[in-house]
Amino acid sequence: MALLAAAKYLPVAAAAGAVAAVSGAGYLISQQQQAIWGGSGKAMPDDDVDLLERPPPRPRQLEALRGSTRDRPFDLLVIGGGATGSGCALDAATRGLRAALVEREDFAVGTSSKSTKLVHGGVRYLEKAVWQADIRQLRLVYEALHERATMLALAPHLAHPLPILTPCYKWWEVPYYWAGLKAYDLVAGRTSLIASRFVSAREAMGLIPTLATKAEGGQGFKGAIMYYDGQFDDARYNVSLACTAAAAGGVVTNYVDCKQLIKNPDGKVVGAVVQDRLSGDPPFEVYARVVMNTTGCFVDQVRALSRPGVEPIISPSSGAHVTLPAHFCGPTDGVIIPKTKDGRVVFLLPFLGAAIAGTTDTACALTPRPTATPDEVSFIIDTLNDHLGIKVRPSDVLSVWSGIRPLAADPRAKNTENTVRDHVIMEEPDGMITVSGGKWTTYRSMAEEAVDLAVATGRMPTNVKPCRTARTPLLGGGEGYSGTLAAQLAQDFSAPAATDPASGCPGAPRFVTLDTASAAHLAQAYGARAGRVLQMAEDRKLGGRLVAGHPILEAEVLYCMRHEYCETPQDFLARRTRLAFLDSRAALRALPRVVELMGAEAGWDAQRRSAMAAQAREYLSSYLPPAAAQPQRVAAAAS
Repeated sequence: MALLAAAKYLPVAAAAGAVAAVSGAGYLISQQQQAIWGGSGKAMPDDDVDLLERPPPRPRQLEALRGSTRDRPFDLLVIGGGATGSGCALDAATRGLRAALVEREDFAVGTSSKSTKLVHGGVRYLEKAVWQADIRQLRLVYEALHERATMLALAPHLAHPLPILTPCYKWWEVPYYWAGLKAYDLVAGRTSLIASRFVSAREAMGLIPTLATKAEGGQGFKGAIMYYDGQFDDARYNVSLACTAAAAGGVVTNYVDCKQLIKNPDGKVVGAVVQDRLSGDPPFEVYARVVMNTTGCFVDQVRALSRPGVEPIISPSSGAHVTLPAHFCGPTDGVIIPKTKDGRVVFLLPFLGAAIAGTTDTACALTPRPTATPDEVSFIIDTLNDHLGIKVRPSDVLSVWSGIRPLAADPRAKNTENTVRDHVIMEEPDGMITVSGGKWTTYRSMAEEAVDLAVATGRMPTNVKPCRTARTPLLGGGEGYSGTLAAQLAQDFSAPAATDPASGCPGAPRFVTLDTASAAHLAQAYGARAGRVLQMAEDRKLGGRLVAGHPILEAEVLYCMRHEYCETPQDFLARRTRLAFLDSRAALRALPRVVELMGAEAGWDAQRRSAMAAQAREYLSSYLPPAAAQPQRVAAAAS
């Protein structure tokens, strides 16, 4: 039986070998990735890319946005500031193009902050590629696995390899999953992180003690196959993309809404009418040689601004997750449940001191504020309870969230029966470029392809530089960052007083005294820029924790306002930090202090503070578990 099961995966080797023909590169790493991984394996900055010390402040960016005219347009105007849009802005800016980006809310406010936090090729897509003999699925896995290496190299503080266990309760599952995950390694080629391997039941239980020792049918635990994928902080990665694009010369603005598109007499899109939603100032015109639509799930709405009634290309699908206390998962290892009762895949992963579980995959209506339904939460809990030795109770859930996947169908295709996590990049009849679909792991290659298409339109300046984003570290991930940064911060700020290196005598008392958890948090979130946060904490005497039980410092609120375009309390609590995702009740407890700090920095009056607090409270209530959410939403509405 075991040999028969193992034989099921024999076609994988042949399929993986076909990748060479598909890609034209075999298993050799691309030249760009050789530059990334050459020598030490760390990202090497491109000497031709000059980044500002800090992104220009938002008022200056708005002024620059207003400065375009019909005669002096931007080269590229990107509408949408999620992963793809921010990646396109960074790609264009680092090629020397005059690039602008407008986002109607905050960077990563939608799907880009609500992923499973994996940088991966997609184990299940490889399985589908084999059984369906689908070369397109195989190419998708191949591209994603090679882009995985790039993502981890460009922001090592935000992304890292993660070991994931596939539990086996039947003997035939051992060779079956072993062969499949070895094929996954094979497709990755030289960009494979660490080779997959079998781990005994004893070793697996040592890594994740909560695993069930018996399956629902009574079969004993046989061991697990351990493989490696990447994990990342998706929202902070997106914010870093936007800030790096701004530091590279791009005009990047959040809370600027695209109200309508501007066309020339030939019916071609040449700009947009936009409005600053924070100031409420009248709309103004922004002109560009090429306008790019990267609004994710909402690309059809932007397309309809130009062509009402245009055929939709997006099929929205809901993906829900729950956050649990860390003890449900291993501290450094995750679990994949490859086959649930209805055939879906569920992950249980450690993330920033907690455990996250998901995801669902359900067709849904398009909404700017998706919430996880009680049925979705119950499905995740029930699945975990079938595979863990400790029961997850609804009261254990700390936060819930739901994102909408923008599954895209190419309207130029002859049929759309196999809509997958591939992407669609096309020039519309009106000259606008639409970018839709795809997945987080391939954001960079999608952006490169999209900007290449913009250049190919012939409307760009001559002598545009080639793409260089595969060699441009994000802010905080380049020079000054190392794996010892957290330890260095803890060492430097563990004592209440600094030492004068000249005299050896105690220096001025420090206001900030870091514990290990806060040092690790700062190194992970800000990378080489963590010292700037600590300096602000010293200068402003804001070294205390924002809320009990979490390592976030009060000074981070001011730092994110000044350096990361943080404009609202929910920007900080959900995307500059991940508190809303990790512990929704703690985020609500922290809200008054965040409003106080932001209000003092921005000069908000009492009425503005009250309004901002009410808006944030309503938003944060969407992260509460269903049983706790309704009373909070009623209270938010009443206020």
